Amino acid sequence: MSFFRFLMYDVLSVPAVLVGLVALLGLLAQKKSSTDCIKGTLKTIMGFIILGAGADVVVGSLNNFSEMFQHGFNITGIVPNNEAVVSIAQKAFGKEMALIMFFGMIVNIIIARFTKWKYIFLTGHHTLYMGIMIAAILAAGGMSGVALVALGSIILGIVMVFFPAIAQQFMKDITGTDEVAFAHFGTTGYVLAGYIGKWFGNKENSTEDMKLPKGLSFLRDTPVAIAFTMGIIYLISAIAAGKEFTEKVSGGQHFIVFSIIQAITFAAGVFIILQGVRMILAEIVPAFKGFAEKLVPDAKPALDCPVVFPYAPTAVLIGFLSSFAAGVVGMFILMILGLPVIIPGVVPHFFCGATSGVFGNATGGKRGAILGAFAHGILITFLPVLLMPVLGDLGYANATFSDADFGVVGILLGNILRIFGS
Repeated sequence: MSFFRFLMYDVLSVPAVLVGLVALLGLLAQKKSSTDCIKGTLKTIMGFIILGAGADVVVGSLNNFSEMFQHGFNITGIVPNNEAVVSIAQKAFGKEMALIMFFGMIVNIIIARFTKWKYIFLTGHHTLYMGIMIAAILAAGGMSGVALVALGSIILGIVMVFFPAIAQQFMKDITGTDEVAFAHFGTTGYVLAGYIGKWFGNKENSTEDMKLPKGLSFLRDTPVAIAFTMGIIYLISAIAAGKEFTEKVSGGQHFIVFSIIQAITFAAGVFIILQGVRMILAEIVPAFKGFAEKLVPDAKPALDCPVVFPYAPTAVLIGFLSSFAAGVVGMFILMILGLPVIIPGVVPHFFCGATSGVFGNATGGKRGAILGAFAHGILITFLPVLLMPVLGDLGYANATFSDADFGVVGILLGNILRIFGS
């Protein structure tokens, strides 16, 4: 069992290692030289590490912003966080989660092999998160042992192909090809953004073609535009939080300087993410063809949400801002209704909101990016509230998942168990 735990917790749950192994298997299947195998595998892993490093930079900057925002505007409530729930739940359901994750990936491959859904879900940490949520809810419904693991694995395997399948029509619009799929459990929100863009937008009016006044032409450079826009937002939050509090957060650095540096740091993190994604795509797509030919003909690698960022960098920023604005609006609606208050989590609103912006832009241009991401922001504000009764029964009343698909799957699964009297 110790080797199995090593395999699940230390190997397959690490996205860089998981995707690196897939690249290696693909290269070996194509009978590439040892040099090509080593180079392709290491560059794939390196791309994911670069992506992760960029994500860490962005998250660190956003955490500082979150502290200033909550203090400055005197807001208290629940900040949805996947990692917080998982850290609690894995203590009770760690073994079940590992088994569900392992067999769920096998179910994913079997479905891809024998159905028209040719998607291999490669976002390892989201597989782990979904596995632990399914394990916890099934256990609360009275299941245990082999039955829990068997049903949990089937559910996980199904959602690992279902969500990439419903996103693929939009991935074709975004990437212009059918070679890469999408694997991130916020897909319900992204698909909603794509449809809203299609219904209310005009894809010919892309965010990437936005015309700017001559004096603002410097904003055509994506990293500069992100740094400039975020600088304004950080300064507003720092002023609202006050000089004393902000300089406590900054460790003594002047609050104006700190705000500007954090905005530039945020932009640098986004730039690193884009570079990592480009590196991954350059290696994983050719390598995956070998894996597909041998095991699952015509299979498509389904990758994490930043994979779409390079296709519409301006939509990334617009999507984040629009989703976050919707989170603020939704927060006040919850206050008025007397429901638990969900404070906009800047990390999910950035990664998921930005992705929604790209999906909305692909089908509806600038208007699609704004409206689609706004709808997504409302969705991830209210879904956690509806999910909380299910998780509250499990003892996680002050924690809830942030991304849309966790809410959809958790609410459906919890209520189905209740209907059957569990």
